[in-house]
Amino acid sequence: MNKLYQKKHQLWLSITFASFAIDNEEIKSKLYDFSLISFRHMKWISSNILSSSESYNYDRNMILYKQEDTFAIINALKKEILDIQKYYGDDTLSDRIKTDEKYLLDYIDTILKDDSNNQKITAFNMKRKYPNKELSQEQIDALTIFLFDESYKEYELILVYAYMQARTTSTLQFDVFQDLIDESHFHLKSFGNMMAKLGILALPRELHELTYVVTDLEKFIVDGIAEEEAAKIMCKELSDAIKDEELSKFFDFINFQENYHIELMKKLLK
Repeated sequence: MNKLYQKKHQLWLSITFASFAIDNEEIKSKLYDFSLISFRHMKWISSNILSSSESYNYDRNMILYKQEDTFAIINALKKEILDIQKYYGDDTLSDRIKTDEKYLLDYIDTILKDDSNNQKITAFNMKRKYPNKELSQEQIDALTIFLFDESYKEYELILVYAYMQARTTSTLQFDVFQDLIDESHFHLKSFGNMMAKLGILALPRELHELTYVVTDLEKFIVDGIAEEEAAKIMCKELSDAIKDEELSKFFDFINFQENYHIELMKKLLK
């Protein structure tokens, strides 16, 4: 069961980062929708594992290949979906997952039938030039550091909160964790798409077990609030550093979202 969970974790990342890498807005949007469905699969699989008195971890064994065009990404994704099928059983959950993935495979085939969908991929070219923006090298450097740091943080938070949510018996904790997971999905999506525009798209580093196996909830929440405060400072500094009105407004927007994250976490302390 943990092997299945690992494969599903990797597939969720593959679909998510495929959506970031691809420029076609329709394909990008559809794939991201499928990535959220894949994350729900992870949640349901983890519930089944825990109900069987077993456990799972966030180990992974994958590489984000720097593909040259849309079809290369889509074909790699198709192969991964086909390869995972042998890990599913004959139960109701497996039937649901297989049906979802059959629909995704059908959608992938429609993409591959139209050669006009095969566009060049620039998400990995390392050029660090933001489209339609005149940013200095100093501003680009600040943005690069922020995106690498924060994309990892959001990935980490999604998995840590999901791990804790799966184990809580408190309705309040469950609801707060769900809100924080949803917020971090949005932030990861925003930062991942910005990384792709800069040509620096990369997977977040793997989580160590000590990161997500929380033994002291109060300390975790206190430390989490401190991290959110630090993220607010980073957003404000970046907003001030980048002399582009659209980008500055975006980072102010993220900054104010962090305020509410802190309030949500304070609920857990009470």
